[in-house]
Amino acid sequence: MEMHHHNHHETITGTGYDIIIVSIVIAAMLAYPLAAYFTSKTYKRWPLYRYFYWSLGVVTAGAALVGPLAELAHSSFTAHMFGHLLLGMLAPLLLVLSAPMKLLLRTLNTTHARRLSCLLKSRYIQFVSNPIVAATLNIGGLAVLYTTGLYSAMHDSLLLHVLVHLHVFLAGYLFTASIIYMDVSPHRYSYVYRALVLILALAGHKILSKHIYAHPPEGVARADAETGGMLMYYGGDMVDVVLIILLCYHWYKATAPKRVSPPDTATTPSC
Repeated sequence: MEMHHHNHHETITGTGYDIIIVSIVIAAMLAYPLAAYFTSKTYKRWPLYRYFYWSLGVVTAGAALVGPLAELAHSSFTAHMFGHLLLGMLAPLLLVLSAPMKLLLRTLNTTHARRLSCLLKSRYIQFVSNPIVAATLNIGGLAVLYTTGLYSAMHDSLLLHVLVHLHVFLAGYLFTASIIYMDVSPHRYSYVYRALVLILALAGHKILSKHIYAHPPEGVARADAETGGMLMYYGGDMVDVVLIILLCYHWYKATAPKRVSPPDTATTPSC
């Protein structure tokens, strides 16, 4: 059955797919530091650690989409799960820490920055950036992927392959940004609410990983599913610990204003 996935993979992706992904990675690796460098001449110097987070985040996401790991992921569920952790959890965390929206707002001219600000403050963004909605899109999407025939089908269709990976990344990014406010966040929710949603999301992620262990997705060998399920269970913990630490640290700063500086309160231009 594993060969079933591999053979179909060779028919749905190829040089064109790899070129597009690599081009996006190269463009992202160039655009961010250039924008940070040139806007630092006008505004406050862009922190060096954000360059590091962005570069590592882009490389992490790219490694899940092209190269040896991505190739192996079509014949090994364990490799697929490792790629899932990189694309849906680690890369979003690193990219959120690099505050790309904040950089984009100071890169655009005033007119375009105000339009972007209006978009960020829109009801649609308010809805999808609600932590419970973001968590549902994130964990719910994974549940659909691994408990239906979607996982098997994505190996037969390039469109499904691209859409699934795009959803995994965007949902992971949206969820991370909705829990920790490291970037521009016009719609803010209380620490208690975000902590409760984070706990529910962690529980959902663990329940799903146990389900995969006991009930392999369609087309996946049991031993491969067990290894992949354990990787999802324990690998997810490593990223979740960082989320918990950052949320608690910001919570502490917000409730102890006299002892430490206040949290980062990034704002958007008025629209």
